[in-house]
Amino acid sequence: MPVELKGSCHCGAVIYSVLSSTPVPYQLCFCSICRKTGGVGGSINVGAHSKSLKIEGKENLSVYHAVLNRGTPEEKRASSERNFCKLCGSMLWLYDKHWPELIHPFASSIDSPDLVPPKQMVCIKLDSKPDYVRLPEGDKEQYDDYGELSLEEWHRKAGLYME
Repeated sequence: MPVELKGSCHCGAVIYSVLSSTPVPYQLCFCSICRKTGGVGGSINVGAHSKSLKIEGKENLSVYHAVLNRGTPEEKRASSERNFCKLCGSMLWLYDKHWPELIHPFASSIDSPDLVPPKQMVCIKLDSKPDYVRLPEGDKEQYDDYGELSLEEWHRKAGLYME
């Protein structure tokens, strides 16, 4: 059975809930987008079912479409939508129309339940990580780009997928 995740922004103007079959925050992304929107240490997302999303304070949401390949001839806007509170700036979730059944809450916005720490952290996009940013302690897999498994595949392999 999927677990209900409840989250909010820092100021409390946006409160949301969503059902997740993949609630373990195992993947830390160091890409420039995650670092600059989520903080120097990168971002950790979990997966959820987009149709289950319930929002209070929707009028306080804003959406950011990241710029890819900034300053190059290939510059374009990302299809993904980073939803954040327009009052306090807290990142809440990412949605992409290419995978309409999915939504990816930022683990940092989840208030309850307490998220289970992974036995092993997967650190991705290390090719974007500045030298001054340290990797987390403990057991980890490291990838210059993306990891080998999707969020769902990782949860299934670890026996953590919630049907």
